[in-house]
Amino acid sequence: MPDPRDNQPEPTHNLPEYSVSEISSALKRTVEDTYGHVRVRGEVSGFKRAASGHLYMTLKDESAVIDGVCWKGVAGRLGIAPEDGLEVIVTGRLTTYPGRSKYQIVIEAMEHAGEGALLKLLEERRKKLAAEGLFDEDRKQELPYLPDVIGVVTSPTGAVIRDILHRLADRFPRHVLVWPVLVQGEGAAAQVAAAIEGFNRMAPGGSVPRPDLLIVARGGGSLEDLWAFNEEIVVRAAAASGIPLISAVGHETDTTLIDFASDRRAPTPTAAAEMAVPVRADVLARVMENAARMTAAANRTVEERRARVEGLARGLPDPRSVLETAAQRTDDWSERLGNSIAALLDGRAREVARLGDGLRPATLARDITRQRERVRDLAGRIPAAFTRHHRTLTERLANARSLLESYSYARVLDRGLALVRDSAGSPVTRAAQTRPGMQVAVQFADAEVAAAIGEAGEGKTTMTPAPKRKTAPNKTAPKKKPDEKQGTLL
Repeated sequence: MPDPRDNQPEPTHNLPEYSVSEISSALKRTVEDTYGHVRVRGEVSGFKRAASGHLYMTLKDESAVIDGVCWKGVAGRLGIAPEDGLEVIVTGRLTTYPGRSKYQIVIEAMEHAGEGALLKLLEERRKKLAAEGLFDEDRKQELPYLPDVIGVVTSPTGAVIRDILHRLADRFPRHVLVWPVLVQGEGAAAQVAAAIEGFNRMAPGGSVPRPDLLIVARGGGSLEDLWAFNEEIVVRAAAASGIPLISAVGHETDTTLIDFASDRRAPTPTAAAEMAVPVRADVLARVMENAARMTAAANRTVEERRARVEGLARGLPDPRSVLETAAQRTDDWSERLGNSIAALLDGRAREVARLGDGLRPATLARDITRQRERVRDLAGRIPAAFTRHHRTLTERLANARSLLESYSYARVLDRGLALVRDSAGSPVTRAAQTRPGMQVAVQFADAEVAAAIGEAGEGKTTMTPAPKRKTAPNKTAPKKKPDEKQGTLL
């Protein structure tokens, strides 16, 4: 039999049915209503800044993670810069992101999670900057002994500036320039760095005097209160300062990173003023002491020189006797000089007289006659000497002509030989210079004929009448009777 239950209708469900968007919106409202304002502590991980300016990160602890987002408008007011590994406490509201079915916290404020996290971050930053050499001792500058102008970077309303001015007035009044800045909170680090850089950009000799020394000062406070002086921007500005810089941040036990980068660290702002200038009374006392020592040294030197001069004077002779001896010597030399001049003049007079006797008219006439006869004799001998010299040169020229004629190639042609020239008139001395059919000119002793070179072995030579050309006559120098004095060349 059929089961009667088979004809019963299907049971219906009383649960409402949601779309995905509806359930996502319901979850979003539930989370936001329940956790509209929460504080969450965790370690920052996966931090990134989007091109839009929004910040995205993950907060985690040992067993869970939660996404975090900080919108651009809030990111500029956080007061601290998030980075991976930083433990923070964020304040915000929980919400969901339906596009990924995730929940996240929208961050509205952020602070460091206790002093331990800050100290860890501080130590890591110190190691990083130390590795870059910003804290090296060889970078530090000497402080001026007595600066004319002192620049102070601090808050204009706190007790720090009053303490510095009061201490400077007590010790040694100086011209002070104050650059007012925030020393705590958002924007403080940027203002302190800008003040240090601004003082360094001042031109020497300008309308506003450039400081010879800088003091960066702040009163005591907690680690969070002094955090602006641990920021990299402040430390780098202090390390790059061309003006010597004293850091006076916090109390004696407080240490910030600017203390390592500065040229000198002061335990308090008042101590910084004491480092900046000496005590005026001490300087005056030192000047007076040095003046007294210089006066005593000068007097001692003068006395020593006076005693030395007196000692040397005792070894000198009596000036009067020295002058009398010199005067007597001068008189003696004057007398001897007069006698010497008179003797010299007498000698010169006798010499002139002797020479004058040699220039008498009779003697001079004899000398002139003798020279005239000598000139006449030389004039008569010149023609004969010229004739002999001319004859000698003529004979030498004739001998040279005979020798040149004996070396002429015409003498070779007289012995039955011939001279072969090519069409250019150059001598042909080798068979390698010829070729069949080549036109040549053959010169014999009496005439020149044209010829053509035949084939090798034919033994034929085409003879043509020689062209009309002037041939050098075979002139032979007339034979002369050999000079008995001239030797033969052959």
